[in-house]
Amino acid sequence: MAAPPVVDLPVVDERLASDVSSGLTAVEKMLRSSVESDDAFVTEASRHLIDAGGKRFRATLVLLASQFGNPDAPGIVPGAVVMELTHLATLYHDDVMDEARVRRGSASANARWSNTIAILTGDYLFAQAAEILADLGPDAVRIQAQTFSRLCRGQIRETIGPADDADPIDHYIDVLADKTGSLIATSGRFGALLSGAQPQVTDRISDACEAIGVAWQLGDDIIDVAAPTADSGKTPGTDLREGIRTLPILYALQDSSDERLRSLLSGPVAEHDVEEALARLRDDPAMTRARAELTRWIDRAKDDLATLPAIPARDALIGLCDYVVERSG
Repeated sequence: MAAPPVVDLPVVDERLASDVSSGLTAVEKMLRSSVESDDAFVTEASRHLIDAGGKRFRATLVLLASQFGNPDAPGIVPGAVVMELTHLATLYHDDVMDEARVRRGSASANARWSNTIAILTGDYLFAQAAEILADLGPDAVRIQAQTFSRLCRGQIRETIGPADDADPIDHYIDVLADKTGSLIATSGRFGALLSGAQPQVTDRISDACEAIGVAWQLGDDIIDVAAPTADSGKTPGTDLREGIRTLPILYALQDSSDERLRSLLSGPVAEHDVEEALARLRDDPAMTRARAELTRWIDRAKDDLATLPAIPARDALIGLCDYVVERSG
């Protein structure tokens, strides 16, 4: 079975690229087998998002981080599968909460079947991840439990919004760290921990990966405003239409001198106003501030990565940092 595409990195050592590609092939095989059931429908529903594709970003981070220890350690591939199963499970649940109709170019599970099936399938993937995790030792179980707690906390805080006395921007960044950064941080931690890397190396990789995760989501915020459809593969203004207050929108609402823009962004933007809102937001200082915040998180990640042993995996992770900045334009 062919491995899914590796996240595009500007510079990758050929041997490292081969190791990661081989690892992803093994991950893909185990990922599919881990959701097989005697019930054909359970297998079909569980494979729905697996079959829809994805770059296996979290699995790739596990494999890269394992290079700082023994990348052939028996827990590496199962650890990567746990990360992917956890991520996929959250997507099933997210689509129900967001009432999403499409995921990865295909009908979402809730659209194809029902909310109940999507929720239960997500629960099933969490259970399958836990079964694999049980063989990886108590430290891995504890880390996963803490990560899952952060994922849920982030979702709850996003749902209820900031308190009246809270800074909405600080609240938003904290939500990103919990919802997105935590699982990416654990991907790096698992790879290093399960490969037997030194504790200080494991901590640095985890910190760097969390910062990369936050920056990645900030990049998505910027792309939704700045990138033409042909370049991004996405429809610009999706967050505006849905009334989602991403970082550029929060900055504009806080400080923009453009009263018309602030009015447009005060709630979901009507379809006939989307192009105007995008044009005004693209020209607003809010976008510069959002890019600066993304860069701040990437610089934080690079500072952590600079302390790691100088091996090709470190160069690949630094290259990933540069890629996160470049993809946002």
